[in-house]
Amino acid sequence: MLIKVYLSLFLQKVMCSTAVMYGDALARYGFGDSHPMGSDRLYAFWSKFCMEELDKVQNVMIEEPVMTNEDTLLNFHSKTYIEFVKKASIFGKGFLDYGDTPAFKGVFEASSFVVGSTLKALDMVMNKKVVHAFNPIGGLHHARREFAGGFCVFNDIGVAITVARNNYNIKKIAYIDIDAHHGDGVFYEFNKDPDIFIVDVHEDGRYLYPGTGFEYETGEDGAEGTKLNLPMQPLANDSDFINTFKRAEEFLNDAKPELIILQCGGDGIKGDPIAHLQFSENVHKYATNVLHKLAHKHCSGRIVALGGGGYNRNNISTAWVEVINVLAR
Repeated sequence: MLIKVYLSLFLQKVMCSTAVMYGDALARYGFGDSHPMGSDRLYAFWSKFCMEELDKVQNVMIEEPVMTNEDTLLNFHSKTYIEFVKKASIFGKGFLDYGDTPAFKGVFEASSFVVGSTLKALDMVMNKKVVHAFNPIGGLHHARREFAGGFCVFNDIGVAITVARNNYNIKKIAYIDIDAHHGDGVFYEFNKDPDIFIVDVHEDGRYLYPGTGFEYETGEDGAEGTKLNLPMQPLANDSDFINTFKRAEEFLNDAKPELIILQCGGDGIKGDPIAHLQFSENVHKYATNVLHKLAHKHCSGRIVALGGGGYNRNNISTAWVEVINVLAR
């Protein structure tokens, strides 16, 4: 009987843990010091993470980044596009899209580390090594199957969704995106999939890249009603977000997902140089709390969280630490 008690306590300890992906390999994903998506974003987060002493919390596990391989990328991206990125990675010149996403030497490898680290986070969650996992440089939600976009080369979210299905027999997946920019690379690639439930809270596309994500878009061809776009007006504040996110909570509770993927971009926080929303980091705390409860209600707590965008270094650091604080308790 005593052995069973100790075993139960051990399992509870394991099942409360959260993995955080961190290492210099993730900092390779950046487009130069003058670019909004610079390598220093990772180190700004890590500085705040350590300042809060989360690196010393017993149930927070720090995990090294890993690189994925080309075969795994093919779960989502086309062979032609992968070859294009590989060639651009050698020469390091030009753009991978129409002007937002520069090529640089090693971009293929850097992008493969982002995808690989998100897949490592997924694997740890699905194999019950941890309940939750976080990749701060993951969440590259603008990349499409055939092309880059909005600082995003490979779509680690799209790869993770496909791998979750193919490798772990997961059918119903909820993807929640609170980045200021609409996650078009995920939304439209799964727009006709009735088992991918998407909630996307973003600044109205009439005012911000990529100009998509309208409320009337709810899924197509048998997937109607499985997608929820929640565009916010510029200057929207915390109260606006919380009132809006109540719709998301009801939607996700009805969906009963088997896995939750959260893209928690910090560019909706006041002071971001690109977006115009006026949130505080409390929206990240609020949204993560809601999702945390839903995850433990419907899918054994399984959450893979991804940092996404955000170009004010203080904002992303504070927001992502709020997310981890919720997940790790």
